[in-house]
Amino acid sequence: MAKETTKSTKDSVKDWKSEVLPKIKAGYTIKVHQIIKEKNTKGEEKQRIQIFEGIVLARHGGNQKNATIKVRKIASGGIGVERIFPTHSPVIAKIEITKIAQVRQAKLYFLRSYSKKLKEKQV
Repeated sequence: MAKETTKSTKDSVKDWKSEVLPKIKAGYTIKVHQIIKEKNTKGEEKQRIQIFEGIVLARHGGNQKNATIKVRKIASGGIGVERIFPTHSPVIAKIEITKIAQVRQAKLYFLRSYSKKLKEKQV
């Protein structure tokens, strides 16, 4: 009797997001296109795409399903805004890389205090 070999589910099932998403590292300036659902007063549901552009501070989780990226941008008034995006979420429509910076660290948390210093100098 011939022994039948079967592939494991990890090998046979590929995640479509891993093929679509670009390689994202700390220091990249990216645009995250996020699908937002809004409800009217009448109960109608509308969808729109909101773009969040900023610098990637950190990446957690590698290429797993629960992988996340932390993106920071400076909003109007010099206030820093950080958001954590799950990379394999169906809410994320697209991720565009706009600029690539060469960095020496994997986590760029020092940019939080750096932006405060810039804000103080501007005032």
